Amino acid sequence: MKRLVVKIGSSTLTTEEGRIDHEYLAALAKQVDEVRAQGWQVVIVSSGAIACGLERLGMSGTRPDDMPTLQAAASVGQGLFASAYGDAFAAYGMTTSVVLLTRRDTADRTAYLHARDTLDRLLELGVVPIVNENDTVSVEQIRFGDNDTLGALVACLIGADLAIILSDVEGLFDANPTQVADAKLIERVESIDQSIISVAGDAGSPVGSGGMVTKVKAARVLGVAGIPLVVCSGRRENAVVDAAAGKQVGTLFSAAHAAHEITPRKLWIALGDSARGSIVVDDGARRALEQRGGSLLVVGVAAVEGDFAEGDIVDIKDQAGYLFARGRVSASRDEAELALGRTREELSHNRLLAEMADKPLVHRDDLVIFE
Repeated sequence: MKRLVVKIGSSTLTTEEGRIDHEYLAALAKQVDEVRAQGWQVVIVSSGAIACGLERLGMSGTRPDDMPTLQAAASVGQGLFASAYGDAFAAYGMTTSVVLLTRRDTADRTAYLHARDTLDRLLELGVVPIVNENDTVSVEQIRFGDNDTLGALVACLIGADLAIILSDVEGLFDANPTQVADAKLIERVESIDQSIISVAGDAGSPVGSGGMVTKVKAARVLGVAGIPLVVCSGRRENAVVDAAAGKQVGTLFSAAHAAHEITPRKLWIALGDSARGSIVVDDGARRALEQRGGSLLVVGVAAVEGDFAEGDIVDIKDQAGYLFARGRVSASRDEAELALGRTREELSHNRLLAEMADKPLVHRDDLVIFE
């Protein structure tokens, strides 16, 4: 059977008053039932616990900005969130479960693999898992996280054949449609370069926390894994059914790679942990990484940013600031900074830095290239 991940944002799932839209959930359940009948196993990645909690606490309408209130609302709303999905899907004979994840759960590889095994087993049992961030305890996820990244992670975890993001916008436009009257929808994106990233907007909804830029970043990682992504309006009739059938819906980010070519280890590097810093490389180093499949040597590094330690995940950028890779470093920021500007020969004659003359700063086995 084919596997489908459907991500739904808070702004799509709620009404203008910030309440859970039960009619929308019922319509979604009908679509999921239909695609399951067509041979798809479905995982839902959904926000909504905070919105449910705020509604029950009489605070819907304006989202609070203090962390204790958000976490308290998530705690109150989690059971209501689970019941809302359970009731809507039970009407079509489907059993749902709730899987709560945090970034901490994916930063550890063992926990990452356990999460994968759990989702696999739930799908084998015919369950529709509803995956949500554990907003009650995950401070970072509430403040900086987004379910677009979580949706991409889940798609990679289960080896999905397709991912769909149901948003409050129709897709990716060539300009901000709220500001440019003749902005045009980009129906298909073959590769994600700086021009695509530059047209992605910021978060604009008072309910949701992810903007189009997070969707583009999710698409970039999914492309590496060979998983196409459709971003479309969640309020479009039969959006899930049509996207699963291959019809033109919103924006399709195609996947150039063979499906799931990337190893689980590299998927974990790409999505499972937040970057602790950045490495800026020169043009020669970027060519070596992208075209020759090489490792990153310290002699190709132009600058370092952040405060990373040996074994941390870092972003890798070119000198124009474009993020094109991510990897695990074999040295700390202090060591890398001391080696900057030195030739291989100079490093080999320095007793403190000699090891870095030949040792990759990022080995190709610990490197993910976003193409």
